[in-house]
Amino acid sequence: MGNEIDIHAPGVEMRKSLCYFCHANCGVLAYVKDGEVIKIEGDPNYANQGGLCCRGNSALLHLNHPARINHALKRVGAKGEGKWEKIPYDQAIAEVAERLNQIKAESGAEAVATAGGTTRTDDWARRRFLNQFGSPNGFHNALLCWIPTFMAETCVAGWSPFETDLGSAKVVMLWGMNPGASSLGAMRGYTDLQKNGMKIICVDPRFSETASKADLWLPLRPGSDSALALALLRTIIWEGLYDFAFVRDWCQDFDALKEHVRDYTPEWAAPLTWLSPEQIRAAARMYATNTPGCIQWGCTWDQLGTASTTTSLTLALMRAVCGNLDVPGGDGMPGPALNYLTDEEMEANECLPEEQKAKQIGSDKFKLTSWPGYQLISDNARRTWGKTLPTEWFCEAHGPSVFKAIITGDPYQVRALIVNATNPINSYGDSKMTLQALKQCEFLVTVDYWMTPTALLSDYVFPAAGALERPTIVTHYGATDSILGGKRAMQPLYDRHTDMTFWRKLGIACGQPEEMWPWKTEEEAYYHILEPLGLPISCYDEFVDNYRMYYPPLHQNKFIANGGFWTPSGKVECDSSILRELGYPGMPTYLGCSENEVDDPEVAEKYPIVLTTGGGFMPFHHSEHFQMPGIRYLYPDPYFTINPALAEKLGIAEGDWCWIETRRGRIKMRANVSPELDPRVVFAPRGWWFPERDGSADLSNPFGCLESNVNVLTSVDVEDCDPMGGSWANRGLMCRVYKCTELDHDYKPADAQWSIPGNATEPGVTVMPSDQKMARPHVPFETPEVEEAPEGFYRVWQNGQLYQEGTHFRLDESGWLVNPRTKGYHDAYTGWRYDPASELLVDDATGKSYTMDREEVSFLGGVRCYPGAEAPFEVPEQLTWNAEGGYAQLADKPYVYDPASGWLVDPETGAFHDAYYGWLYDGATGHLVDEATGAHYDLEYNPIVNEEAAAARVAEEEEGA
Repeated sequence: MGNEIDIHAPGVEMRKSLCYFCHANCGVLAYVKDGEVIKIEGDPNYANQGGLCCRGNSALLHLNHPARINHALKRVGAKGEGKWEKIPYDQAIAEVAERLNQIKAESGAEAVATAGGTTRTDDWARRRFLNQFGSPNGFHNALLCWIPTFMAETCVAGWSPFETDLGSAKVVMLWGMNPGASSLGAMRGYTDLQKNGMKIICVDPRFSETASKADLWLPLRPGSDSALALALLRTIIWEGLYDFAFVRDWCQDFDALKEHVRDYTPEWAAPLTWLSPEQIRAAARMYATNTPGCIQWGCTWDQLGTASTTTSLTLALMRAVCGNLDVPGGDGMPGPALNYLTDEEMEANECLPEEQKAKQIGSDKFKLTSWPGYQLISDNARRTWGKTLPTEWFCEAHGPSVFKAIITGDPYQVRALIVNATNPINSYGDSKMTLQALKQCEFLVTVDYWMTPTALLSDYVFPAAGALERPTIVTHYGATDSILGGKRAMQPLYDRHTDMTFWRKLGIACGQPEEMWPWKTEEEAYYHILEPLGLPISCYDEFVDNYRMYYPPLHQNKFIANGGFWTPSGKVECDSSILRELGYPGMPTYLGCSENEVDDPEVAEKYPIVLTTGGGFMPFHHSEHFQMPGIRYLYPDPYFTINPALAEKLGIAEGDWCWIETRRGRIKMRANVSPELDPRVVFAPRGWWFPERDGSADLSNPFGCLESNVNVLTSVDVEDCDPMGGSWANRGLMCRVYKCTELDHDYKPADAQWSIPGNATEPGVTVMPSDQKMARPHVPFETPEVEEAPEGFYRVWQNGQLYQEGTHFRLDESGWLVNPRTKGYHDAYTGWRYDPASELLVDDATGKSYTMDREEVSFLGGVRCYPGAEAPFEVPEQLTWNAEGGYAQLADKPYVYDPASGWLVDPETGAFHDAYYGWLYDGATGHLVDEATGAHYDLEYNPIVNEEAAAARVAEEEEGA
């Protein structure tokens, strides 16, 4: 009881914060005294309903952990030697900026790249820096997490339908996700809805916590998701289970799609998926006949390597043909935020020249998630939504290709890398190659909480402010219309700084104009983002205190009111025109995962076991929290899961250390013997390393970052990546497993040997990246000829419509431009907005108004004037027309008559006066006041008798006499 903290004691303030240890961003109540957080607890009025997982509960331990980096560090020894000099933060910023500018001057801005994490930072600030610096080479792990899915789904229907309306749904398909273990509070919601009749279909190779509660479990072969999805779609279409009316009215090229999927039968898919045709048909029927329904996204789709985007595309079409898009109980399509500033509007994308966009690494191959695909999708979004999606997350350099460029100089030499909120060795594929790239990088800068393997190899390390030391705003990757907020619980300790502060300081030090970084704190920037909402707040903290979150009214069936979907054709495109324009098949066409026993029998003969990985596992998040003793106690060693039958066959017992080996290399993990998996499969967790070790002791394996790191086993070779989005494979790889022996127990230098390609038998670079073939070559595409557009306009080939360059407003048949955001009309020559209330054109940039003949209109006191013209309205007999000023007035009074209201307006004060005597209208009393005498009248001009006032007037008159 001696350690009990009294949160009601004098001087204790409660601040509404957000957890920052994963993208769930649970609500936190932080209790602060004298500027120090003394206690935290979950916010009962937030989505987490007062609960916090072990990560969130460790925030105070994280805040004061002795291993935290607290000061800027400059390398003074050899790379990786671990010798540092503490220097002032601003000095480190200045030195880094000088080096970056030197590299830019010598090799171009594209020679500087940055790697980011999973919503662990202010991403718009990083892109704002890059755009002004001139580099297109920013990237995340995003290619493994939702971004390829988002882009593929947007090609089909105009936005990603990722907001599920589960409350009205009759079925939900949970595909490659396990909320029973990963999402705090989510599973309770699913099971409560299930009790009310909602069906749950779980697609997962493991008999997971969620699978055990599902109405139907599909234990597919890891990596075979594309085959299953195609067979489900084929069954729905060919058994006539689709929504006939929706397909008829809103789907384009459906007949072509029907013929395209003819051969993707359940019988075809059964040997690929290890499911029976009956299981596949049962799932298709359960989903299609229980409408409306939802398909909940899971990371699996993006981690299949060659088959990733095919799966996303197929599932998008499943939603569509069943009529589950943008309807109550279906998958919502929120579109970009129209009521506040989006991440894209904060990125300063206009600063990046076109010639620099063309240099983005990977954009020649993986076009969907880089500038070529982003540009097509973004332009279409502006034409149809009026806003677009951010480049950060949705327009990436190909991370693995950047690492290869550091090593090989192909396609050009990347000389500098800034790593912010990520640990690439543990979170990108082919960790041995990634480690080599970080060692070989000429200038490496890291911003982090801890001394990670990446930080150890850096030239400068900057300390990052943690969850309680920064405000947080959640816009879900800038791709939705809601917003959530949390306050800074306390100012950063030591010399820690937030990520926005890092990018702002670095940008200004590099010579970027200070006016391009007008916000000195996140609170200022966040208030700027929120200001268009028009809430009665004067700062960001007031938003958190009084609102905490903003959700616009739920708008469903928007495609009906809109007159179509947000695609170039206005229909759900079963044969995507954007994908075809990029050189890809417009309809989902089967590709197996990167390694499988059907396509690669020789590989399967040597590596007969299917390996699946990539899933998150509590209590860690990616490679974080391994330093925390309490959390590490929950999961002290790396364990992989193996079926008892396979374990017995291989002579493996619970807890045995074993080698897991693929063509890329091998790692060590301990065996968790469990029947949750098929005997042909093993499951290994991601991100493992050993921060308790001396990182500098073995630079071939610093902090043991390769020893038990499953990304050693994965491939980022071009042929193993998705040909559209660039995802690499974590699921469905072929491996072999064998028990460690006394003679073969230690991780050896040979195990750390890297190569390009990753499965090469000889070390080093044996094939240049640009010489590697893709899993599917690009398909030549010629844009159909369309009628030439007038100057200042362009024509979209899919629908023949004309759009104004720059604004992307559509030229209507009436000759007016139509703003897709407001549905308002604009003058086709000037762009001025038509105001139907005044029947004038309004230049919003200047606030000036014009007639339909584009002649400027003058106003006095807010009343329109007609100088030099006769009165265009009947002037009351007691008023006179001032021809020079163009308005009616009462005698010589300086008031302007407003014909709309019938009152006179004082241009100086905006006050109203009656049009007969010029008496002032007093809004407080509702009286007319004769300012000359002070007498009050009602609106019928009757005197208002006030005995006290009358007596006062008599006294004044007598005194004057």
